[in-house]
Amino acid sequence: MSNKKVRVKGTLVELDGDEMTRVMWKMVKEKLLLPYLDMEIEYFDLGLPNRDKTDDRVTLEAAEAIKKHGVGVKCATITPNKDRIKEYNLKKEWPSPNGTLRAALDGTIFRSPILVNNVAPTVKAWKKPIHIGRHAYGDVYKNQEIRVEGPGKGELVFSPANGGPPVRRLIHEFKGPGILQGIHNTDDSIRKFAKACFTYALDQKVDLWFSDKDTISKTYDSRFTQIFKEESENWKTAFEQAHVSYFFTLIDDAVARVMRSEGGILWACKNYDGDVMSDMLGSAYGSLAMMSSVLVSPSGQFEYEAAHGTVQKHYYKHLKGEKTSSNPMALIFAWTGALRKRGEFDKTVDVIEFANKLERSALETVESGIMTGDLLKIALPSPNNKLVYTQEFVDAIAENLRSKID
Repeated sequence: MSNKKVRVKGTLVELDGDEMTRVMWKMVKEKLLLPYLDMEIEYFDLGLPNRDKTDDRVTLEAAEAIKKHGVGVKCATITPNKDRIKEYNLKKEWPSPNGTLRAALDGTIFRSPILVNNVAPTVKAWKKPIHIGRHAYGDVYKNQEIRVEGPGKGELVFSPANGGPPVRRLIHEFKGPGILQGIHNTDDSIRKFAKACFTYALDQKVDLWFSDKDTISKTYDSRFTQIFKEESENWKTAFEQAHVSYFFTLIDDAVARVMRSEGGILWACKNYDGDVMSDMLGSAYGSLAMMSSVLVSPSGQFEYEAAHGTVQKHYYKHLKGEKTSSNPMALIFAWTGALRKRGEFDKTVDVIEFANKLERSALETVESGIMTGDLLKIALPSPNNKLVYTQEFVDAIAENLRSKID
């Protein structure tokens, strides 16, 4: 192996995480990155204990660093619930770090499957990736909720800042206990989301679909529909020249159409829809560990991460000293995505080439039959298929990578 390392010119912002993904994150760095790269890293520990210790300031500090340097790469993190408060002896139920980062960067999330030849999608019609664009603002993620204890009126009230009369809408006249929820969005955020989706679709040379339920939500969802329609006119010529198109349909029709589509589209979804559909696509394409994710801000910053969680069950086995067959592919592709973007920003071709070589090494390892347990269950039958533990899988990729660099 050559002793000369590839120099990453610009700074990468590294956001460490939790549980089994934190363990795999360290493996990926030590085996696949540090032997080959000279990197300037600004490190932030977003593990739950440190978020609790810093009163979650570390998450906002990480977001500011991404704004400054342009590219971040993030490990999976825990969003604590009441059980996690007890488990980690937390001060409070801290918010989702992903939600905090999305709000700070005002970003849109794009998720895409990592395809290998020997893992066929569950939906046989799918031949190409289906990208998901998720609006990372508002809806239930920034809601207000009330537990209604007894009879009374639930109302939606808007008080204009100019002192005009309040606008009131009766939601429900309660006769007994129930629940209320209020959500919001802004024209500015929706328009930025639409522009990001048209930009990404054009960059990837794929058709753009947008879906909501404006037949039922005649004000909230209809505003999304109208803004996307307005933006589509601005992109019409560029889309025609690239031979791609924009298409709107209702969310239920979009789901039916996606199941018959061959793929090769960007499906733009509202926040909750995108959260659900991205997990569905990840599973249907093979495994949630085979789904990449990038948060793109309107100012041009990028934060790459895996689309899955912290692999809690495997982590508990790891703590007992048991070996696990956890899949680090999405973590690897988070790093390669960040490195490629860093290389594009810095115009360092050798960094981009390294990212490409690492991705090919990972894909070829799986296609040779060496794979983790989640993939073995769904891979096409072959005498070459072999179940390996996480460390063995990373070692196999490392060996493949060495052969491309020597």
